Amino acid sequence: MTRLAQTDGLDEIQIEILAAVKDFVNKEIIPVANDLEHADEYPQEIVDGLKELGVFGLMIPEEYGGLGQSLLTYALVVEEIARGWMSVSGVINTHFIVAYMVMHHGTQEQKEKYLPRMATGEVRGAFSMSEPGCGSDVAAITSKAVKKGDDYVLTGQKMWLTNGGSSTLVATLVRTDEGAAPDASVYKKMSTFLIEKESGFGEVRPGLTIPGKIEKMGYKGVDTTEMIMDGLVLSQDDLLGGEQGKGFYQMMDGVEVGRVNVAARACGLAMRAFELGIEYAQMRTTFGKPIIEHQAVSFRLADMATKVEAAHQMMIMAARLKDSGERNDLESGMAKYLASEYCKEVVEDSFRIHGGYGYSKEYEIERLYREAPMLMIGEGTADIQKMIIGRRLLEDYKIKK
Repeated sequence: MTRLAQTDGLDEIQIEILAAVKDFVNKEIIPVANDLEHADEYPQEIVDGLKELGVFGLMIPEEYGGLGQSLLTYALVVEEIARGWMSVSGVINTHFIVAYMVMHHGTQEQKEKYLPRMATGEVRGAFSMSEPGCGSDVAAITSKAVKKGDDYVLTGQKMWLTNGGSSTLVATLVRTDEGAAPDASVYKKMSTFLIEKESGFGEVRPGLTIPGKIEKMGYKGVDTTEMIMDGLVLSQDDLLGGEQGKGFYQMMDGVEVGRVNVAARACGLAMRAFELGIEYAQMRTTFGKPIIEHQAVSFRLADMATKVEAAHQMMIMAARLKDSGERNDLESGMAKYLASEYCKEVVEDSFRIHGGYGYSKEYEIERLYREAPMLMIGEGTADIQKMIIGRRLLEDYKIKK
């Protein structure tokens, strides 16, 4: 067992789950990740293996066929998977957010319809808030759903759907201005719809098109797409929770736990970068001794290890707080911000330790160097996290007059 990134207070089931996932990562993911990433190939065999392990249903209640585990367990599993290859953790994370939203905000019928099939991985989730012109400014979305008789007709363009092509269920946020009070906040004029579709690209159901994969610098293998709705007809049964005007709050609840998972992914990626750096530093010799014996390299590794440990501990604190039922937007924002920034720094330090070889695609650190930046913008940029943190601090520390 390594010294870093340990978690106290786990029960026997959690320990067994994490041991099984770690073994899978070491045997089935790390040996093939570089080749699959360089080929931008979807990791189907890895995904199938994770299905068999029950990872897709890890937090889904046992009554729906899942394992009924906590957010903490899930975050630790995601951390371990990201240590192997961050793209695989992305496949899991978006699925998890949709399952979480159905679990906590869906009608009983929606839970019974989707959760058992999501637990097995038969139904795979993606979620969609962002649009080409708004990014983090969720209030500026223009996609809309208009009521036509008993149905809704959706139009608009969505952006940055992880698993957009491979998923079969998309939770998407649109405007539903009709029926809202004239003076209602813009946030109460948004609703979340659950869109079932075929996997793949092109027209995946009437009125719904997934154009194709967006080419990216890193985070390859997993498909990232646009989604175009043009006269997409949905029923009242497809409205999450069965009620208009609650979509923004449903999405924010999902993103809040998603931020914990992004923090976990950053922790896993940073841990792998540290492992690669300290291993290489013992193998590479300059001036007659391993470079780890040079103070400059030793100090760099000390900084890396400290950042890995700090990010991990903040991540588990945020997960445990959410599991307790407490509000954790401050803590999840802090965890996501710190872990993603530290991840970038740890990866860069490992890259520096590797010297010229770090620039070669033959070495794993080259892949990590391209993957780390995504964590600084996914589930809200670092600046958005600081805005959330600042507002929450003002609530707690506001001067009483």
